[in-house]
Amino acid sequence: MRRFIRSTITGLTAGLLAVSSGVAAQAASREAEEGWDSPPACVHINSDWRYTFVTNDCSSAYDVTVVYRDGANVPCRVASPGDIISFPGYGTQGNTVLGVALCAVAGRKDGRLEATPRL
Repeated sequence: MRRFIRSTITGLTAGLLAVSSGVAAQAASREAEEGWDSPPACVHINSDWRYTFVTNDCSSAYDVTVVYRDGANVPCRVASPGDIISFPGYGTQGNTVLGVALCAVAGRKDGRLEATPRL
């Protein structure tokens, strides 16, 4: 009985690992295919039908936007460290949020904003 349980747990763990790595690879290829850059892992996204929230847990500010399956264009916004920014949700018409993307802003590298000292 113990051998059966041990082999079942091992098989399930291996299966979950394969699925999770496949999902990550699919997300990375989708981003490259769509032509948008993802922010660092410390920028998180949470979406529902009404709102999409982007949380910046990084120590730097970033210019971000949300990418939708239907190609809806929403303006870029500055996400300072600790900010939670709201964007439109995916709605009730079958649209989906693909992810959060860095914005290409003139004079800024990789969407990161340089801190300016206050005088």
